[in-house]
Amino acid sequence: RQDDIQGKMDMHGNWISGINFVDEYLLGITQDNLPSDVLNNKARNTYYLLPLLLGLIGLFFVFSKDKKVFWTMLVFFLFTGIAIQVYTNVRPFEPRERDYSLVGSFYVFALWIGIGVFALFDKAQTHFKSKLLAPVISLFCLVAVPGILLSQNWDDHNRSNRKTAHAMAVNYLESCAPNAIIFTIGDNDTFPLWYAQEIEGIRTDVRVVCTSLLSADWYIDQMKRKAYNSEPVPSKLTHDKYKWGTRDYIIKEVVTKDTLDIVQFLDFISSDDDRTKYGYVLEQQGYQTNGQRKQDLNANYAPTEFVRIPVNKQAVLENGVVAAKDAEKIVDYIDIKIKDQAIYKNRMIMLDIIAQNNWERPIYFSGGAFGDEDYIWMKDYLQLDGFAYKLVPIKTALDKNNLYDMGRIDSEKMYDLVKDWEWGNSGNPDVYHDVETRRNSLTFRGHMARLIEKLINEEQLEKAEEIADLAMQKMPVDIFGYYVYLEPFIGAYYETEADDKARALYKEVVVKYQESLNYFSGVSDENKEKHIQSIYFDIERYKSLVDTISIYEDEVFVKAEMEIFNGFLRLFTGEEDGQERPDE
Repeated sequence: RQDDIQGKMDMHGNWISGINFVDEYLLGITQDNLPSDVLNNKARNTYYLLPLLLGLIGLFFVFSKDKKVFWTMLVFFLFTGIAIQVYTNVRPFEPRERDYSLVGSFYVFALWIGIGVFALFDKAQTHFKSKLLAPVISLFCLVAVPGILLSQNWDDHNRSNRKTAHAMAVNYLESCAPNAIIFTIGDNDTFPLWYAQEIEGIRTDVRVVCTSLLSADWYIDQMKRKAYNSEPVPSKLTHDKYKWGTRDYIIKEVVTKDTLDIVQFLDFISSDDDRTKYGYVLEQQGYQTNGQRKQDLNANYAPTEFVRIPVNKQAVLENGVVAAKDAEKIVDYIDIKIKDQAIYKNRMIMLDIIAQNNWERPIYFSGGAFGDEDYIWMKDYLQLDGFAYKLVPIKTALDKNNLYDMGRIDSEKMYDLVKDWEWGNSGNPDVYHDVETRRNSLTFRGHMARLIEKLINEEQLEKAEEIADLAMQKMPVDIFGYYVYLEPFIGAYYETEADDKARALYKEVVVKYQESLNYFSGVSDENKEKHIQSIYFDIERYKSLVDTISIYEDEVFVKAEMEIFNGFLRLFTGEEDGQERPDE
């Protein structure tokens, strides 16, 4: 295959042979002058069609010897392969590889490969009579097929010393204050935390609450029991209020613009009084309810979309939710607006926990999603502590230009947390860092870039440079990619007066865009048009880097780099060297 990146009808994830002219025909694009990122991807595996050819030899050998066995094996192969794909109607793109569903067909083809070895021996013995024939052919096939598979696949299947998932779990837990509650989203930000707590006993005082499971009554009951060193989550709602099939969703039917206290709001939507039901309010408004579903009519409704969460400033300070130095920034209350048309059970339970907690235990969000409801509509009241977003009664409005940079930063606390982060051998070039590991680096880089910006604004330049160095050391450019997210670090190095490091990083990133543009310049016009978005992206990011250095560098250096950039630009504009170009 080309690489370990899932393909979506593009230049990733396709199967290749390793024979250039064959691959050029299959992929429809030249395989000459490929960028180093493509060639050096550990998951770029080429078998030169040898396993396929040996399997086909075995298949035809069985056909020639025993057609009954041939048809049996072929039907088994087709039904556990193509037929399963058709029967299950597999989607074209999945979150991860689903090749395990085809394992039956793999077994059959492996048998054909084995039979292919005997087929070669059977054919050879008609021409050669030697006792060494069998071991020679067996050894040859062993090297040609299992040998090449082992040599090609080992480096991208070997997971030894790769502990990045474990490191992230530890970082999430260690980001939390003692006896905290952290809301997680799904598999990726929950299972590693469970492992760290259940198996290794790390930070068992932190209660991990998976919001994807918080709609199940058995899980809510579990959260309301003590676990290890973690106290039960604070909750007023009893089992009958959230049992299976009860209050799966609360319909929002706004009848007032008033803001309700969170306790009053929860009392209303959890009440069994007929006047709190959706059917009642529809009748009061004069609507016919004959066509409505019974489950909707019997569901509770939310009479307003505005809810107020009071802030006990004394409890906030005493429990360390906010540092004493920020006491003046604490608001008297938090008003939230429920933007969704319904409140699902998991959100109702989260609101109940918030209400009953009364700022006694620190509450965090993992940041595994970006929907407003995942943060109980309180994105403006977050503080980034290490890996987790802490709920704090200090308003920090979202930047409309960058909605992913949520929450304020306490640079002193954040610096200490980042310095103590686990890295799980992420800086080791001998360890295979798969797609998920590389993608997770975006979280590391994003959080570190925000800390660096904060430190620079506070004129703590040495600390800012130290964090930038840590990022480059633990997430090397060649291994982790995602070059667009390195631009802030180039600017940071210049801001901290580490010009040599800035230039070195600039050169390291620029060469990636140059290699890509150099490759695309050699493809056909048809392929240039097909991949115009990739070409345009590389040009834009390359230009952005040049713009960055133009702010800090001397005129001679900037002019030289601009000339180099224009040279690559001319590869696609058709202009000759020295030809005048209009001012940009």
